[in-house]
Amino acid sequence: MPNALTPIDIEARFSAGTIDADWTYDSTRMALCRAFAFADFSEAFGFMTRAALVAEKLDHHPDWSNVYNKVSVCLSTHSAGGVTDKDFALAKAMDAIFRE
Repeated sequence: MPNALTPIDIEARFSAGTIDADWTYDSTRMALCRAFAFADFSEAFGFMTRAALVAEKLDHHPDWSNVYNKVSVCLSTHSAGGVTDKDFALAKAMDAIFRE
């Protein structure tokens, strides 16, 4: 089981640009969160489909929701009780998919 990162570790990864600056750390949820906006529902759903395939390969699944052209995502490793390297890896992958 991965260990939860400390707030200092999380801030260091943000400062290093590990993931896009649109991600935030929600200390209440102990999660990395971001909202993605697309031209329409089809693009939003396509993003979710591609991200789901990556999540499955990483064996790490997001808390997310979709309303029309928006996808809201929060990433946390529940078994570790907070954010881990797995969350940053999935966030980075989602950033790459979004830029495609």
